[in-house]
Amino acid sequence: MVFFKISVSQHVCTFCEKLKAKKSFTHKNVLKERKNENIKLLLCLSSCVQFAAVLDCVLSKLSRYDEGTLFSSILSFTVSSLSLSSALQKPGMDLADTYITFVRQNQDILRDRVNDELYTEKVFEQWYTGSMKAVCVWLTDRLDLQLHMYQLKTLIKIVKKTYRDFRLQGVLDGTLNNKSYETIYNRLTVEEATVAVKAGGGLQGISMRDSDEEDD
Repeated sequence: MVFFKISVSQHVCTFCEKLKAKKSFTHKNVLKERKNENIKLLLCLSSCVQFAAVLDCVLSKLSRYDEGTLFSSILSFTVSSLSLSSALQKPGMDLADTYITFVRQNQDILRDRVNDELYTEKVFEQWYTGSMKAVCVWLTDRLDLQLHMYQLKTLIKIVKKTYRDFRLQGVLDGTLNNKSYETIYNRLTVEEATVAVKAGGGLQGISMRDSDEEDD
């Protein structure tokens, strides 16, 4: 009888030890998962900051064409004299094309090198949201200025391609059509209509309304 009590007691102790070990292992796993999540969050923020810096550089270059600047005045006179030759239109499109290529290349890199789908989706979501916010702020700072044709054409192309590319990457409509995008869309549409009235020829096929019909 005594032997039975000792045996039961030993089993109880063994069970308690296993339970404690299991709890300790679970706690360590939780801490490890939290640490991994924090690392992923920091990497996500770091990536988005770097992507934002590239867009800021693009917007900074577009600022040179602000209404009233010497560069804008000289360029407008030249464009008017040469009837909007394709040679003068190209620099603005080069800027847009270079940025779009940068975005697509880095989207592909993320898809190829990162196996965590949730992390990738988070980066794309934050990247898109930050990009639209940056463009929206840039336009808001120029609320009282009419955009130069270079600025308008470049922004239309960047915004439309960005919208479409991130939609293809799985960013949801609720994120795509955020307030910043709506503000940008309305502003660029108004600017486009103004150019169409003043210049007659408009933007030579570039429009906010036909993004799905344009070539890549």
